[in-house]
Amino acid sequence: MHRRGVGAGAIAKKKLAEATKYKERGTVIAEDQIAQMSKQLETFKSNLEEFASKHKQEIRKNPQFRVQFQEMCATIGVDPLASGKGFWSEMLGVGDFYYELGVQIIEVCLALKHRNGGLITLDELHHRVLKGRGKYAQDVSQDDLMRAIKKLKVMGSGFGMIPVGGSYLVQSVPAELNMDHTVVLQLAEKKGYVTVSEIKNGLKWERERACHVLDHLLKEGLAWLDSQAAGEAQYWLPALFSELTSRDVSPEEANQMTP
Repeated sequence: MHRRGVGAGAIAKKKLAEATKYKERGTVIAEDQIAQMSKQLETFKSNLEEFASKHKQEIRKNPQFRVQFQEMCATIGVDPLASGKGFWSEMLGVGDFYYELGVQIIEVCLALKHRNGGLITLDELHHRVLKGRGKYAQDVSQDDLMRAIKKLKVMGSGFGMIPVGGSYLVQSVPAELNMDHTVVLQLAEKKGYVTVSEIKNGLKWERERACHVLDHLLKEGLAWLDSQAAGEAQYWLPALFSELTSRDVSPEEANQMTP
């Protein structure tokens, strides 16, 4: 008498049972790993809080130390810049620090808006913020400025940063700037101005595209046109040349320089 073979249904049932078993085992392993990681993060966070308590004066006063501390916090998703109540705000006062710094940034940008149209180099902003704070105030780094600007950007206040060369231009007006505008700003960075021909040759653009971008910058007050320049009209970016921002220029003088 022949032994009956195992049916296809039984085989499928057995494979399904094995798959379920492996899946359950995998879930248990994954949950165990998550629990271990959570425990490690809690330990790290506890150590970070202890470190912050011990070195809070250095974090407040030393910009480089503050950068390193921010990087440590970022590894576990902690945001010590958040304002409001809580350990970080009460222990370090960093929420208040960046709030006050944000206010100073806004004040500087508003004071210079009639000159530069709402664009300023990070270097100049840093210089003016330090000057306004006085020599006895808490030191501020460019990293601090960038973090404060990111907080302002979240508020939808028109603030943002545009990479130019090895630094940034800080935008303080809600103007729509796309990649075309950004690369033209980058092209103008060395001399402070740019011409249509330079854009055509440097970026390999058609004349219409170059003129469209420059017209937009003029409209937004971010560029000034020198139509009497020798050879070809020059489009100056006030944020990029120091000659204008280093001396007092009234809004009336500024208007005379625009077409």
